[in-house]
Amino acid sequence: MNRTRNALFAAKLLALVLLGSAPVVAQENAATAKLMQQSKQFEEEIVHVSDNVYIAVGYSVSNVTMIEGDDGVVIIDTGISLDDANRIVTEFRKFSDKPVKGIVFTHSHGDHTNGAAAFFGEERPQIWAHKNFGSEAQPLVAGGVKFQSVRGARQAGFKLPREQRINNGVAPVRYPKLGGQAFASRADTKPTHFLEEDRQTIEIAGVELELVSSPGETNDQLFVWYPAGKALFAGDNFYRSFPNLYAIRGTPNRSVRLWAESLGKLAANDADVLVGGHTKPILGASKVKQVLEDYRDAVQFIHDKTVEGMNQGMTPDELVGYVQLPENLASKDYLQPFYGHPEWGVRSVFNGYFGWYDGNPSNLFRLSPRAEAERVAQLAGGPDKLFAVAKAALADDDNQWAAQLADHLLAIDGDSADAKVLKADALSKLAGGMVNATARNYYLTVARELREEAAAK
Repeated sequence: MNRTRNALFAAKLLALVLLGSAPVVAQENAATAKLMQQSKQFEEEIVHVSDNVYIAVGYSVSNVTMIEGDDGVVIIDTGISLDDANRIVTEFRKFSDKPVKGIVFTHSHGDHTNGAAAFFGEERPQIWAHKNFGSEAQPLVAGGVKFQSVRGARQAGFKLPREQRINNGVAPVRYPKLGGQAFASRADTKPTHFLEEDRQTIEIAGVELELVSSPGETNDQLFVWYPAGKALFAGDNFYRSFPNLYAIRGTPNRSVRLWAESLGKLAANDADVLVGGHTKPILGASKVKQVLEDYRDAVQFIHDKTVEGMNQGMTPDELVGYVQLPENLASKDYLQPFYGHPEWGVRSVFNGYFGWYDGNPSNLFRLSPRAEAERVAQLAGGPDKLFAVAKAALADDDNQWAAQLADHLLAIDGDSADAKVLKADALSKLAGGMVNATARNYYLTVARELREEAAAK
């Protein structure tokens, strides 16, 4: 009996050690300090940019705007949840008690649409969206693809404790109740009116708005131009970060070329105010023009330079070294890789045009991960020596190499608790130096999962 108790105690102790051994990600280095500074971009604030335009920043994951008209108000995007949206309604009612006559969705992602019902009054308002509304999710649903929700939760850090989450790069920390769905749209808040052409002028409550088709982050993206207030509402084609040309949760291809074209359309307006889907608005005509042109130039550069390298026969792994943003763009505060990353954009451009095959015939029929790992282990002198090399790499802060070697060890023995903990430690150390919030969250979440698996052994 004592032996059994001792064994149980030892097992519990091991579990605590393994789970508790997750390195606390340093907050004192330049990368995490920079990411923490970014949180100022979504501190709660109602930004009053003109007599009748109010923007709720930081109250939800995405920005929500109210434009007051003659006998009602128009809402642009509605936040990620009813809880967030109800708080925003309370704030907006301090400025106007007119009923909501219209809602415009810039695109179908749930962080912009799920709060819509909070803005309903006695009469259901018009709800405007692009004719392709929901097109990003439809192929996944039709194909029965479900694992994206797991990857989405990793990217967003939904499974991490609060102390391990700084922010989501362009948004504050939230723990939504939707099971990690990225594109959820509620049946009771479906659009009632659609933008069918490239652009259309509508009038709601005396407010004249121009809706413009602007494919980019999604194919159902539109931007809103409010000429009376000289204000642009860009949706997720702009926010203060390098754009998410590819989301690591997994998405259908986002056309980088069309995204750049849409940014050109935005820049063509004589705007004094630029409201992105996230982060604080840009104010001042010259600043808005500069920001949009820089943003367009950065996206266009990623596309054009990648295509240039592709035409020289470069593979994606070669292209990510070849395509480097010019310093005059890379140094801009609104093009830092807090959310998207240039390297992911490069790979997405290649994949969008050429698909998965990189052009190297050695990769047409690769060895399986296990077969390759066994050969790597043989080169190292066996799995034990390979493990020692991986541990040495970790000790030397060669963390990417340590993680990749751990992958070889796990390909040979997927149940190895030692290899799982080693990889978890490597990922946690990588996270500590990562300014990109989505990569950081993904590293830390998978590290946590690996430690839980190891502790369960």
